[in-house]
This record gives sequence, C-alpha cells and structure tokens, in this order.
Amino acid sequence: MTLSEIKAVYFIGAGGIGMSAIARYFLRQGLAVAGYDKTPSELTRRLTEEGADIHYVDDVDAIPEVCRHKDSTLVIYTPAIPESHKELQYFRSEGFEIEKRAQVLGTITRAYRALCVAGTHGKTTTSAMCAHILHQSHVDCNAFLGGITKNYGTNYLLADSQYVVIEADEFDRSFHWLQPWATVITATDPDHLDIYGTKEAYLESFSHYTTLIREGGALVMHTGLEMKACPPEGVRTYTYSRNEGDFHAENIVIADGEISFDLVSPIENVPGIFMGHPVPINIDNGIAAMALAQLAGCSADELREGMRTFQGVDRRFDFRVRNSKHVVLSDYAHHPAEIEQSLRSLRQLYAGRRITALFQPHLYTRTRDFYTDFAHSLSMADEVILTEIYPARELPIEGVTSQLIYDNLAEGVQKTMTEKAKVLEYLNRHDTDVLVVLGAGDLDNMMDEITLAATH
Repeated sequence: MTLSEIKAVYFIGAGGIGMSAIARYFLRQGLAVAGYDKTPSELTRRLTEEGADIHYVDDVDAIPEVCRHKDSTLVIYTPAIPESHKELQYFRSEGFEIEKRAQVLGTITRAYRALCVAGTHGKTTTSAMCAHILHQSHVDCNAFLGGITKNYGTNYLLADSQYVVIEADEFDRSFHWLQPWATVITATDPDHLDIYGTKEAYLESFSHYTTLIREGGALVMHTGLEMKACPPEGVRTYTYSRNEGDFHAENIVIADGEISFDLVSPIENVPGIFMGHPVPINIDNGIAAMALAQLAGCSADELREGMRTFQGVDRRFDFRVRNSKHVVLSDYAHHPAEIEQSLRSLRQLYAGRRITALFQPHLYTRTRDFYTDFAHSLSMADEVILTEIYPARELPIEGVTSQLIYDNLAEGVQKTMTEKAKVLEYLNRHDTDVLVVLGAGDLDNMMDEITLAATH
C-alpha cells in the first residue's frame, strides 16, 4: 500500500512520543486517525483534540468502522506492544498491512533530505535544537521529534521544505529503516542490552546505520566513539565535541546563568553564540545541531538567532523553579552516562550548592545490566532518593530492585529508599536546595506536586 492509497491509520500505542508525531502527520494530511493506548496522557488528550479517536481498553470492538477496511487502513504499532495484544492479533489475522513506527517514518522521510540524530543520549535535545534553527531560518524544515519542544509546544513540525529532522532511535534497531542525507551520532554508550545482548552487537548496529547514509551526504560523529563508521563512498565525514574535532567550541564563558562561545567549523566559523537554554551539556548538543544546520545551508546569523531563541524540550533539563533558595528541575536522563552528564552540568551551574537527585530507575533489564554504573553516576549528587523500578514493557526479574543501586552508592552520599507514593511525604519533611528528578518513568507526571513539596 502506498501513502496515497491510505485513507485511515490505526495506532497501537498511540500515546508514545514518537508515535504521536506520526499521528499528527497523518492528521495534517486529512486522514482518519484512531488508536489504542494503555493509559490517558497529555499527548493522547491533545491528539483527541486534534481529531484522533483514541481509546484505552484492548478491545477489538472499540476499533472504529473507518479502520476496519484492510485495503485502505495502515496499522502502525510500537515494539513495546506484546504479540498477545488482542487488537494487534485481530489486524494480523485479517491480513491488514502492519508496520512498525520506524518503517513508516522511513517511508515518509525518503521523500525529503533527512537530517537524523542518533545516539544513546542527547538526540532529543540535539534534534529539537536543529529543527528550531532550521525552522526559523530561510531553509525551514519538517520534523519528527522525541520530545515536546518548548518553542512550539509539539513534537512535529510541517513546512514546505526539502528537509526533515528526525530523531533516529536505536531501540529495536529502528533507525535501520531510515536513509539519512546527513546524520549526527552523539554517543554509543551501550544500552537496550535486552534487545542487543552485547556491547559489541550494540556498536555494530550503529556501524550498520552509517552504511545507510545517502550518496553525497554527511556523517558528523562525536569524538572518541568506540564504533567503527562505514559510510558509503562519497559521504563526507566530520567529528565534533565541546573542545575538539572539525566542529567545536572556543572561548566558552559560563557565568551568571548564561553560556556563550564561538563555533569553529570547517564550513564557516561563527563567533558570538549565546545559548537560550544555558545548560553546559547543550554546548555539545548545540555544536552538533549547528553542524547539521550549516550542512543544510543556514547562515551564521541564522545559527546565532536559532541558538539564542531555543527554549529547550520538556523533561530535558526542564526547570520548574530557579532562584537563590530553591532549584527544581526534571531531566529524562535514564542511562548512567546521561545521569553523569546531567549532574556534572548542575555542578557547573550551581557550584557550592547541595544537589539532591530523585531517581526512578527505568526497566528491570537496564537496572540489572548497569546498577553499578548508575550508583557511580548518582554518587556525584550530595543526596540520592531512589524509588522502585518503573517496569514499562517488562515483567519483574527476581533479585533486581533499586536496592542494587542503593547498596553501591559511594560512602558519604546521603541516601534514601522510598516508594513513589511516598515521595511527596518525604519532600515535605526534608529541605532541598537543588533538586533534579531523573528518569524516563512516570515521576514526571507528579512534577507540579513535587515542585510544591520541594519549595515548601
């Protein structure tokens, strides 16, 4: 079935951040959009407001009539959905065309010059930053993002442009469906070992991804990555980082809550970059974003204006309170390397202040594989509050609990274990200075209450 033959699209797992972006794309095309998700959320509420028909019970009878015609309905599902799902089984048994989100994204983006951002961490902020730079420039872009941008209040941008910005997800090897015109690879710290099995398989997956870059395109890799790049002949290859590489920063100034630097680039040096979302790790992310934007034809002034006006992404260094008495923020960091970068940035921004990390581990397998690394990273905080593991798609694994992390925290770190349900009670009884809520689970749904409790 071609895109032009589709009249209805049904999403199984409609509320996922990546799925909802594609749902918005089809809604904008004027197609019927419906689907299932496990629980209501802000994303599903907004999709419903925009015209999607979403329900929350796995019930074949709830599938609307417009989505019951296999010759005109495309079914899209997320890999997190189990094969036992009744609606998925129905569509399979009836012979519907069923594709993973990444397959559909690959099909859509082949019509554009795709600027993709891959990597274990940093890809959501980098891709959102790149999309904003391009969108406010003469180049413009479409975008499918893994987070809600604060500039636009959405994870999807539509424009009359030959470019599309894509967050390239390595989970379940999803990014192998893409054909980038240019791509950044931010990091390759092993993750998703429940899928890949070994570090070597994880790195090989990124190597394969580089073979998919279109002829005449470009690869921009962070310095120091372990993976072997294998781009096709004719693909330009660059490196980047904060302090070295083809693209890097010079004259970095971090003071009074502001960050500025000069961009060194093989295309054009750009002095006088000021960051609208001043977080130290965003220096790396900004360099990568500007590299892609320069490759797409953005001018120096457009880079400056884009970086100056970028407001950030929900749940990525997302400040709720920032004053001399209290700092409260949430950060999606859920991998040890991400947590280390987050806490290192906070140490730079708030030198001398007491940092408390409230962490909800995400997935039993990730906790099992990296609990010592989690403990090492979290030990950069002065105080660590641990909740139970957020299971997401997984069933419990015997012996794998947050206690594994707790027991390996460094001496001298004040540490507490508490149930998620008792987090507010704990914060009401204890004073915090700089509080960061870390993880990819559902603690972020409580951020309003957490903020109130932490600033009592």
